[in-house]
Amino acid sequence: MANRRGGAELPYVEIDEEECKGCGLCVEACPVKVLFQQTKLNAMGYHPAGYKGEGCTGCGVCFYACPEPGAITVYKRGTVREEVA
Repeated sequence: MANRRGGAELPYVEIDEEECKGCGLCVEACPVKVLFQQTKLNAMGYHPAGYKGEGCTGCGVCFYACPEPGAITVYKRGTVREEVA
């Protein structure tokens, strides 16, 4: 992911599109408006939320607004991703 500046990982959001029910609560709650409703459908026929790819502050408001456990994960600044082999 291209969220690196000066070697430090910037905050970002991961959305599990198959867990998302497309309610849009996270999109409305995001204070910096980096989330959006996708036009494509997931396997359940919902339009999942998406992340624009930059601009996340790591505040976590989207996580708390989401009624679906496990649909949104917020990574704060300095988070190091594990490489999956």
